Amino acid sequence: MNKKHFVFIEDKELSKKEIAQIEKERQKKLKNHSKKIAELNKEKLKKQVEINHVPGRVVISIDLEGKNSHTFANGEKIYIGRQFNNLNRRETEPVNAFIVSAENIPQGAQVLIHPNSIHDSNKLFNFNEDFTDVKYYSIPQENCYLWKEEGGEWQPFKNYATALRVFEEYKGALEGIENKKLKNVLYITSGELKGKVVRTLHASDYEIIFMGDNGAEERVIRCRHFEDEFSEREEIVGIDLSLTKKVLDMELMIGLSYSDAKYLVFTL
Repeated sequence: MNKKHFVFIEDKELSKKEIAQIEKERQKKLKNHSKKIAELNKEKLKKQVEINHVPGRVVISIDLEGKNSHTFANGEKIYIGRQFNNLNRRETEPVNAFIVSAENIPQGAQVLIHPNSIHDSNKLFNFNEDFTDVKYYSIPQENCYLWKEEGGEWQPFKNYATALRVFEEYKGALEGIENKKLKNVLYITSGELKGKVVRTLHASDYEIIFMGDNGAEERVIRCRHFEDEFSEREEIVGIDLSLTKKVLDMELMIGLSYSDAKYLVFTL
C-alpha cells in the first residue's frame, strides 16, 4: 500500500536585510561561476588540436560568448547581452577568433572574422566538444580580415587594407555641428598605399567591431584591395593626390568617426 507523507513548515517572513544577503550570496556564486567558465574558455581557445585546413579555408576556435562582456579600467567585468533588441550582427556576434590551422598564418594567432562566419554550415560538429563556449569552425579565408600574434600589431589578410575615414572640419559659428565626412573616400593605413587618400566604391569602409586586449570594445575599418593583381572585387578605384596633400597639410581630418577625427600630426 502506497503511503504519502506531508511535511508542514511554518511560514517565516524574511526581513529586507536577510533577502539582500541571500541575493548578494547568489550574485557572488554566479560571478564566480562565470569567472571560472571564462578562464576555461580562454585556456581552450589557444589549445592545440590535431586538424588541418584545406586550400581556401581557415580553421579557427572562437568563444561564442566572447563579445557579451565589458571590462572597465579598474578590472571590473560586467555581462552585456548584445543579442537583445539589436539586429546588427556586426555589433552582436563575436569576431575575435584564434587560428588553429591556416596558410601562412601561425597557429595561435588572433584573427578578426566576418560575424556571419559563425554559422552551422561552417561548424565542425562533434569535434573537441565539451561544456565550454569555445567551438571550432572551418571558414572561407576571405572571411578573415586582420590577424596578429600575441603582443603584436594587427595586420590585414591578403587582399585587404586598413583605413580611416576623412573629414572636413566645420568652422562655422554654430555649436554642435558635426564635421563633414567625405563620401567614398578613405585614408589607407596599411600596405602599398599606406599614407594615401583613395577614392573607393560605394560602402567600401566596412567597420569591424571587436573586443580589444583590455576587454573593451574597439573598432577598425577594412576595405578590399588586391595588391599587384586584378580582381573584380577591388574597392579602391584611384589615389586622390589633392586630398592626400590636404591631409598632409592638416586641412582635412582623419578618424573612425566624427567624434575622434583629428588632424594628422607627424612626430619627429
